[in-house]
Amino acid sequence: MIFKPRPLAMTLSLTLLLTACGGSTDGAKEPPPPTVSVALVGERGLAGGLSASGRLIPREEVAVAPELSGYRIARVMVEEDARVGAGQVLAVLDDTLLRSQIDQARAQLSQQQVAYERARMEAGRVAGLDNQGVLSQEAIDQRRIAARSAQAAVGVAKAQLDDLLTRQRRLIVRSPVAGRVLQRSARPGEPSASGTILFTIARDDLVELEAEVPEAAMGTLSIGDPVAVTLASGTKLTGKVRLLGARVDNQTGLSRARIALPINPELRPGGFAKADFVKATGSVLSAPERAVHYDADGAYMLLLDKQDRVHRASVRTGRRAAGMVEIVSGAKPGVRAVLGGGAFLLEGDRVRIAPSGRP
Repeated sequence: MIFKPRPLAMTLSLTLLLTACGGSTDGAKEPPPPTVSVALVGERGLAGGLSASGRLIPREEVAVAPELSGYRIARVMVEEDARVGAGQVLAVLDDTLLRSQIDQARAQLSQQQVAYERARMEAGRVAGLDNQGVLSQEAIDQRRIAARSAQAAVGVAKAQLDDLLTRQRRLIVRSPVAGRVLQRSARPGEPSASGTILFTIARDDLVELEAEVPEAAMGTLSIGDPVAVTLASGTKLTGKVRLLGARVDNQTGLSRARIALPINPELRPGGFAKADFVKATGSVLSAPERAVHYDADGAYMLLLDKQDRVHRASVRTGRRAAGMVEIVSGAKPGVRAVLGGGAFLLEGDRVRIAPSGRP
């Protein structure tokens, strides 16, 4: 029997068919796990590191307005940026019209006092004449009533005079507190209006920084924490956290921290300043910043179990310094965290640890 050689094309087709049907002797190899670098989450000394900016504002802003309306401003005694004491005269209103009313009230009081003296003497003459038949009881009672009525009229006239004198004293506008005049809107010649602010004063000349702080960082701050503040001029001051905001702005996601500052002539409300929150160095749970990832749900870390499998854990971060970040919650000490490359790893993936990243 004579065998003819098969064509080359037929041989290649048969080989491909056997390979597709699993006829190949070499099985498909599973790809190796990805290689990652890891770092331990552990207790480390970490300084502050949180920075924020904001505007300088008075701790307490006092508005000074006249209590009387319709009186012309005669004199303004202080200018903007002046330091004033409690009770110091800021402005004087014209009392010309009031003085004439006071003179009339004094004259009327004098008349009422004379009338009362006459009525009192008339009532004194009938003292002890009741039921004596000298005068009728009606006449006696009328004199006594007239004396009491005249006495009441004296009281009314005196009250009217006191009211006018009180008004006259209120024409002098005084500072209710000691502090620094931030704004002066009083101008001589203008009529006064009750409720119209003439002066704005920073009580005790206290100015502080209202820093805008991210919501995630608010939990790392405490009342009394030291703060290094840098003014726009470059001047550096040391302050401390006096008040922490109770709410977060819906649009910006920022809260506010009030930072008390020492009295300094360079502190001008409305100015810009930067705050560096510096806590004393302490041992906190931390990890490299590269181990913390972010998405729409917030911060998270990719942690490895004993079998080198990936598990996602949501975390809350705090202070940052020197490439490290504080882990407030979400991870335990000693756990291994993947550094970078989190977007290519899924829950449960097995990984291979690079030699330089093995704990």
